[in-house]
Amino acid sequence: MTAPGGISVSARDLTRRFGDFVAVNRVTFDVRRGEVFGFLGPNGAGKSTTIRMLCGLLAPTAGEATVAGFDLRTQAESVKTRIGYMSQRFSLYEDLTVEENIDFFGGIYRIPSGRKRERKEWAIRMAGLSDHVRTRVAHLSGGWKQRLALGCAILHEPPILFLDEPTSGTDPISRRSFWDLIYSLSGGGTTVFLTTHHMDEAEYCDRLGLVYRGELVAMGSPRELKDGFPVERAEGIAPTLEDVFVSLVEGMDRAAGPVAEVRG
Repeated sequence: MTAPGGISVSARDLTRRFGDFVAVNRVTFDVRRGEVFGFLGPNGAGKSTTIRMLCGLLAPTAGEATVAGFDLRTQAESVKTRIGYMSQRFSLYEDLTVEENIDFFGGIYRIPSGRKRERKEWAIRMAGLSDHVRTRVAHLSGGWKQRLALGCAILHEPPILFLDEPTSGTDPISRRSFWDLIYSLSGGGTTVFLTTHHMDEAEYCDRLGLVYRGELVAMGSPRELKDGFPVERAEGIAPTLEDVFVSLVEGMDRAAGPVAEVRG
């Protein structure tokens, strides 16, 4: 099922409160099919809370959202069958081998028996782990764990993939290789929604939502954001996304005044 107009993910005034603390405050956006959409912001900005709501793992306090055309509030189980989700900790079982992890996720996603072997072999090749299928995951490098976790998350070939800070703690070469895989998935029509606090990674996204204190403060392509928010730089030096984000945050902080309490 595909959402009308080629929209894979849609949120309207999506909100999540924990007691008196507002973690996500009336966030609204659309993500198109096949798009690489990034949620960029510092730790504690509300990125992971948003992604957990969109995956059906956390109920919204207010607002509404659809994922793959299904309503999060009334059709959360249907949403879960059409997404892949990779958390910051890679969602792997470190006491199991590479092969055992893939077999486990294949069962969780109820991949038909006729497809299991083919998808398993694909995941092993994609992760570059053909010589390590019986190696315990605890003994793998960060880059290998990252690629294996991605393979497990998309064994069932979901149309939408959610990645929560997927390159956290990995080296630059592994990060570059991982982005090549993301581009390949996007090119095949998979929608990729990811969170990151790496400003350089944000440049790789088709569009970005800049998030601060639970609010979506700006949205657009990297070029649109840099062109649309003038930043003072030395003559001849183009502004970076970091310049834009810092400028927006400083402006919001000045407008808000002193913060009595900061909560994570």
